Amino acid sequence: MFKQFLIAMGALVMLPSMLGVTFDAPSAPGESTITGAKTSKTNIVYSAFPVPTFDSRPTALVLAADGCLWFTENLGNKIGRIDARGVIAEFPIPTANSAPAGIAQGLDGYVWFTEFAANKIGRINLVNGNIVEFALPTVGAYPLGITRALDGTLWFTESMGNKIGRINPTTGTIVEFVIATPNSMPSNIVLGADGNLWFTELLGNRIGRITLDGTLTEFPLPDSNSDPYAITLGPDLNLWFTELGNNKIGRITPRGAITEFAIPTANSVPYSITTGPDGNLWFIETGANQIAHINPTTGAFAEFSVLTPTSGVHTIAIGSSGQIWFTESNTNNLARISAH
Repeated sequence: MFKQFLIAMGALVMLPSMLGVTFDAPSAPGESTITGAKTSKTNIVYSAFPVPTFDSRPTALVLAADGCLWFTENLGNKIGRIDARGVIAEFPIPTANSAPAGIAQGLDGYVWFTEFAANKIGRINLVNGNIVEFALPTVGAYPLGITRALDGTLWFTESMGNKIGRINPTTGTIVEFVIATPNSMPSNIVLGADGNLWFTELLGNRIGRITLDGTLTEFPLPDSNSDPYAITLGPDLNLWFTELGNNKIGRITPRGAITEFAIPTANSVPYSITTGPDGNLWFIETGANQIAHINPTTGAFAEFSVLTPTSGVHTIAIGSSGQIWFTESNTNNLARISAH
């Protein structure tokens, strides 16, 4: 139960101090820059943007159709937006203490998000910030991850309901599909190159696949305590995922073949993952206070110690200009890095 509570609520590890960096003067209002963190070939520039609401705990973020990054504020109970200038706007969610978690851009032009504690799916208008909410049929489902499908529907995980949900963006109608493995705790979900939706089962220790008609297939992981959490579509058209329990990055082909890659830093707690503009898979190492990437062809890793100490780095995404963005829940920042 502790693992369920820790992961689902987005509780974060208090992280050690970063190494090998020097602080420069701020380059813009509300922004600070760190240079000098490097691997053998790469210098990294780091910038942080404080969220206006105190202790809002920024969690997930997504690049939206307007070119801005939109993000959830888990404790602030708001949806935030940051533009290319680093200016942040916030929009309160109507339901109090809803604990917004996952977030995705819909094909309908709206941004959609999960309300973990309120048991709802939310939708926000990118122009005026108006929010509409849709209650889930299953009580205590605790929706977590969300993504869009090719037909425009939004699919989401019900972490405690042990289901995958689908919402029609036009009608708001919700349909739910039960996962065969009991208490699997589905966590994150993504659209695959095959047009199916792929998701992680944190406690079920499986990767799941669901078709648009609701047909479910599960693929057990080789190790019994892998704890798969985040998942993304790779440039090789395979699905890549993080394994919290055994410190690995996993890859599964559309046919279900699984390969695992051990992360160089021990106990790194790989949390969130996405495909970068350079063709690598970028991911968060929450336990090591690092950003890292893996080459999908060679399996080679690179790791960067560039984060604010005890930042609670959480979710990673790619901005409109190709920079790497992530949330720092403990220090209440949005942050980005760029390589030089």
